Amino acid sequence: MIATVTLTLFNGFLVTLKLFALTLFFSLPLGLFIALGSMSEVKIISLPLKLLIWVIRGTPLMLQLLIVYYGPGIFFKANIWGMGDNGRFIASLFAFVLNYACYFAEIYRGGIQSIPIGQYEAGKVLGLSRYEIFRNIILLQVIKKIIPPVFNEVITLVKDTSLARVIAVYEIIWSGQSFIKSQGIIWPLFYTGIFYLLFSGLLTLLSDKLEDRLSYFV
Repeated sequence: MIATVTLTLFNGFLVTLKLFALTLFFSLPLGLFIALGSMSEVKIISLPLKLLIWVIRGTPLMLQLLIVYYGPGIFFKANIWGMGDNGRFIASLFAFVLNYACYFAEIYRGGIQSIPIGQYEAGKVLGLSRYEIFRNIILLQVIKKIIPPVFNEVITLVKDTSLARVIAVYEIIWSGQSFIKSQGIIWPLFYTGIFYLLFSGLLTLLSDKLEDRLSYFV
């Protein structure tokens, strides 16, 4: 029984891991673009992005999942995500990427704005372009400052992937919950916590290692 449950949960965890990895892959760079756009002096760029961040951060991720998945069919009579498991997974991935990109954008913005203006001015005195100042002077300092809050969001993402079951994405919680209906046992649902704890622990160790590597920044 334990072997069967473990294999079932592991298969569910692979879906969780796939959703987690792809969300980070797309949301981390997208968050940077949203952050830079929201800081733009061009209002036609910054205002819509600030509105997007406000809406996404102010509404529950579960609500966003439901709107993303069911919205196109209800409002436009079109199934843009495709059919079956793949369609549900793509819809959940889109919702997760958009949600976490907005949270990462605010973290990036806070990190960038925390750098003293004098460092930008010093770069200009040295004849560096804005891009060179950002790449050579600002970026590594920003990374040092944002590692703790970014990894806090990353660990939250590990747990938030369980929300994908609201649109029937068969992740690990769904797999654990299925044993309640099929065999009337609940312990596999608690067993899923071990997967989350181990994975979150590995991410915490990685965060500590990165902070140590960048400890030469004040």
